[in-house]
Amino acid sequence: MANVTLNRGYAYTTRIQRGGVGVLDFLSAEFRHSGRDEWAARIERGEVEVGGVRVEAGHTLLAGDELVWHRPPWREEDVPLHFEVLREDGELLAVNKPSGLPTVPGGGFLEHTLLSLVRRQWPTASPLHRLGRGTSGLVLFALTPTARAALLADWRDRRVGKVYRALGTGVAGADEYGITVPIGPVPHNRLGTVYAASAGGKPAQSRARVLERRGDSTLFAVEIETGRPHQIRIHLAAAGWPLVGDPLYEVGGAARPDALPGDLGYHLHAHTLRLTHPRSGEATELRAPLPQALRRSDET
Repeated sequence: MANVTLNRGYAYTTRIQRGGVGVLDFLSAEFRHSGRDEWAARIERGEVEVGGVRVEAGHTLLAGDELVWHRPPWREEDVPLHFEVLREDGELLAVNKPSGLPTVPGGGFLEHTLLSLVRRQWPTASPLHRLGRGTSGLVLFALTPTARAALLADWRDRRVGKVYRALGTGVAGADEYGITVPIGPVPHNRLGTVYAASAGGKPAQSRARVLERRGDSTLFAVEIETGRPHQIRIHLAAAGWPLVGDPLYEVGGAARPDALPGDLGYHLHAHTLRLTHPRSGEATELRAPLPQALRRSDET
């Protein structure tokens, strides 16, 4: 029998904001990725602690309590465990992430992430942004606290230019579109909560420029001023061109009601970042090589 490699396990910590509810009731309602019976079994096995002490399912939580689920080691899903270094200069590290590799831990991934791979060689690396698991392309890390502080300020003040390549379903009529549909969390009957187009969401701004029209699709360059979760996927869907292969978002920017967990299949690539280098002060442009499906016919 082949050896199965497990990760190290992880302690998920939650600070209780409002007390008066039992541990099992809280976990079942707050973390719907697992059913009530699963949470009851975890509590029974002694995996859940409050204030450092193992508790029973009916233990009543108080505001301010620290609840910890000690998840035992598990086998993570197979993903591409590689990346390409685009630039490393002592202050910044820019890498090209493949589609399928999560940027940071979450959703059952802990060690099979870009962050884990990068920190094996650069232990101080701190990601300045993240890409969806199915999105490929440029991810920027700060290697020093000074670089991190400077670039986070630039990101916050929208002084970093971000351009993506995206392949949308259908043939766009105009050459350029400004999209300002608000984005926010909405309930979903299978996924719990997802980000989608929402009148009550936060403002979001994207500009999509047509690069090439194909038989049943359109190649876009998309520049985003804000960085809402899944912004380009939602905005292009809201404008009428959901990404080719996107399992989640449909025309209008809503999440498909039958969507299942999983975030792969769409064509989206973080192509370019334009920024001021935190040490030299020079205007700097970083680019990640394009996958074949997202190149114009005249690009090699």
